[in-house]
Amino acid sequence: MGNPAPTDGPGTGLNDVNCNDQSGTDQLLCLISDPYSGTFHANAFWASLGTSIAVMILITLAFSLMRPRNTIVYAPKVKYADEQHAPPKIGKGLFEWVWPVTRAKEGLLVEKTGMDAAIFLRFTRMLRNMFLVLSIIGVAVLLPANVISANKDSIKQNSDGSQRFFVAMTPQYTDSKRSGSLWVHVVSVWVIDSIVAFFLWRNYIAVVRLRRQYFDSPGYLMSLHSRTLMVTDIPPADRTDEGILRLADQVEHTAGLPRAAIGRNVKELPDMIEEHDEAVRELESVLAKYLKNPDNLPAKRPTMRASKKYRANNGGDNVDAIDYLTSRIRELEVEITHVRESIDKRNAMPFGFASYERIEDAHTVAFAARKKHPQGTTIRLAPRPHDLIWQNIPLSKKQRDWRRFWNNFWIVILTLLWIAPNALIAIFLSNLTNLASIWPGFRHTFHDNQIFWSAVQGIASPALTSLIYLILPIIFRRMSIRGGDTTKTSRERHVATKLYAFFVFNNLIVFSIFSVVYGFVAAVVKNRESEGAWDAVVQGQFFYKLLVGLSQVSYFWVVWLLQRQLGAAADLAQMINLAWTWFCRTFMAPTPRQEIEWTAPPPFDYAVYYNYFLFYATVALCFSTLQPLVLPITALYFAVDYWLKKYLLLYVLITKNESGGQHWRILFNRMVFAVCLANIVIGLVIRGADGGWFKVFFMIPPAFLMLAVKWYCAKTFDGQMIYYTKASLKDPEHLAEPGKKVRKNDRIASRFGHPALYKPLMTPMVHAKARHVLSQVYRGRLDTDTASTTGYSDIAMDPMSHTHPGKTAHFAPPTQKDMFEVVPESRLDFQHFMNRAEFADALGGNGELYGRPDDLISERSSTPRSFLGRHGSGLGNSSRASSPGAGSERSRSASAHRRAGNGSAYPGADIHPAYRDVPHGDLGQRGRGMYQMSNESENQLLRGAQPVGQTTPDESVGREAFGLDRWRTGGSGYVGVPGQEADDGIMGYDYYRGRRS
Repeated sequence: MGNPAPTDGPGTGLNDVNCNDQSGTDQLLCLISDPYSGTFHANAFWASLGTSIAVMILITLAFSLMRPRNTIVYAPKVKYADEQHAPPKIGKGLFEWVWPVTRAKEGLLVEKTGMDAAIFLRFTRMLRNMFLVLSIIGVAVLLPANVISANKDSIKQNSDGSQRFFVAMTPQYTDSKRSGSLWVHVVSVWVIDSIVAFFLWRNYIAVVRLRRQYFDSPGYLMSLHSRTLMVTDIPPADRTDEGILRLADQVEHTAGLPRAAIGRNVKELPDMIEEHDEAVRELESVLAKYLKNPDNLPAKRPTMRASKKYRANNGGDNVDAIDYLTSRIRELEVEITHVRESIDKRNAMPFGFASYERIEDAHTVAFAARKKHPQGTTIRLAPRPHDLIWQNIPLSKKQRDWRRFWNNFWIVILTLLWIAPNALIAIFLSNLTNLASIWPGFRHTFHDNQIFWSAVQGIASPALTSLIYLILPIIFRRMSIRGGDTTKTSRERHVATKLYAFFVFNNLIVFSIFSVVYGFVAAVVKNRESEGAWDAVVQGQFFYKLLVGLSQVSYFWVVWLLQRQLGAAADLAQMINLAWTWFCRTFMAPTPRQEIEWTAPPPFDYAVYYNYFLFYATVALCFSTLQPLVLPITALYFAVDYWLKKYLLLYVLITKNESGGQHWRILFNRMVFAVCLANIVIGLVIRGADGGWFKVFFMIPPAFLMLAVKWYCAKTFDGQMIYYTKASLKDPEHLAEPGKKVRKNDRIASRFGHPALYKPLMTPMVHAKARHVLSQVYRGRLDTDTASTTGYSDIAMDPMSHTHPGKTAHFAPPTQKDMFEVVPESRLDFQHFMNRAEFADALGGNGELYGRPDDLISERSSTPRSFLGRHGSGLGNSSRASSPGAGSERSRSASAHRRAGNGSAYPGADIHPAYRDVPHGDLGQRGRGMYQMSNESENQLLRGAQPVGQTTPDESVGREAFGLDRWRTGGSGYVGVPGQEADDGIMGYDYYRGRRS
């Protein structure tokens, strides 16, 4: 929250003392005790109202003029989204964007933007409608009651003509003879709480309806995570695939038996990949600067200081940056390849996944496991694979609790430490006159250059606070990861709640009552020796001073809320993104990767905007009876911002991590807290105005009403929001015939793999204009970049060489290959790279926006894409991503295909055969192209996976020896395990292990 610069005007301080008449320490203490005196003038309200509306209209007009000419910035989703997610078509007229936005209903929003965006807009619409209704009460009831009950003589004595109307709106000067009017405030609390409770209840029902529709959507029904459980805190004895099955069965018996996968220890692999990516980006930056003018290279090659880890190998001196970074990249690739190939030799981890054939079975077990922890484990529904924070999953409960404790501890310390800087910014930086009054050396400079310092005052405070509040979410995200959050969704929820707590404490509570508390404590300390401690407390009149202080600071919140309209308009115009991109292109040397990323649809920061909206609503509710004008002003803000955010989410912004609408409950709980906090504030105000507690007691029941609504909604709706079903019908026929064969297409694979096992490594990108000088920069490298195709399973295979058929990568001779990916100017567009893992993970909205959900289960193969790799192609024969650049060392025909928009060397080459479209009824060899042929090494590898519990493909044992009774009732083996093939000739895991010892 930025503190706007105070405006000139008469003092409204608690002490009505001119601090300029004092000197030294007394002057500083005077400023601290009443930092916001003289910050409000009646003209400030009208100036802020006029300025906010006028500037908002101007920005909107500028946006309307620029939008048709810059669709990459103002409508990127029209260009990049697939047919299902493409927003409604929009014309190029000046205001032709208004009608499609107005006409878009919630069903269309869910389809085009996703559940998270739809829930955000519903929450914004709820706040708009709620404050529109509350505005009627505020303007028609509360405002007249305050004006009628005010003591006109007191108002005339303590304010000038321009302020009297605004002062009369508050209960600060309530006439003691008319204190009965305060009952209007008491009744208003009941009415306000009832209205808020009604809107929360009604929207809770609507969100449940949306969640049920989401559960029935094809995207959810065909996803892997919808039928998968995540099991954590597994004891050592159960860290096997069979152990996971035992744990799941102890919770609830189901008709179908899941397929399980225990986690593997990837150890240093994620850190190595992160270091590799950082080195690639750093090399790209060095090359972009060095090759900015390729026809006139600098005489001196760029140098850098090696990192501490490798400084000893370079003598501690500066090294050639290009040679050093390319050497580090090559070494890391070799190390990563080695670790990937040996991953099956690692020990099992205390987590795993179990995937069911039916969604009902998975949700039934998850619901039953809420209060059950077999062997101390925790079983819950698995999130999407990309949503996992893998480094925190292996943490034990004790480690996670300890980290959470320290995380909350440091957040509390940070919140408390911010009190002093926040006060100093409000006192001195927002009003440099205060700084000049206590700093003689600055006083002369200030008075000699008032125009300059006035400009600094208007920019410094908002800029500094805005910078801090941009950094704050980043700090909280990192702290949440260190605190043990296992998913990005839970991390974002925790960031939103912690930001809200930080804002409410520092920017509302401390900001609003700081001067009151300081003045009261100072008075008590000063008078305790002469009057005694308790008498000094009583004489301090804390509640009356609190009433006066809150009434005075309410003017600030009125002006501040008016200025929020500017932020909403600036978001629509994408002013910050445009300014930053222009600055980088003009004064810096951006890399090809950066230029590509600038053309991608930016992600929407739900945690930050949820915090803003909750904070605005909390401020308005707390000051609803103190200054009723905040209610229509807040309603105006949400009405405008709902409309603008609706356009942004439809045409510009994407959801980076789709949670399916799981943010609703934290919003509901914070609104309940906001109402309870507002009741406390209004109760203290009435106590200060009336001098008694009788009316305050009548305000206690509404708080319990809100808690009752919370309890009712949680008990009634939470289960429907979280679980597809709470109970699954048992299939006696299925249990009675355990040897019954399962159809191939009914199998559900359950391989959640760590992305470090298959994530393609980044290739340094270079502008095509510098291609002819690359040979002078770097001589080339050895292509030892191979990756294991073992993925996340028990199958062990050696990677094969793609240049020497029949040879493994270990024995094939190395070949020379260009180190860099050359990208021409015409391909510096996200459209050509949006299916690349390195771009899609951070900018692609998980692939769903472009029709490539990462955990979709194919109709032809039940192997999830998360197991095969980002593009369904597995690890392939290279750990690097394929280079789609036209300037890369590929064949001309391959480049032609890529220019056609496929983004890969051949049409469909980056798609696993299981996901390629093949006409139904023509599954034989006839009519197939080269890339539609049956490939056993790609398509049939996992179909022959041996069921858990069978160690040798011994046909003489028979199916009955592997029945469910083996561990359910003391029998031996499994029968009817999903995934048992009809073809008895398919071999098991040991066949692919190569019978190694």
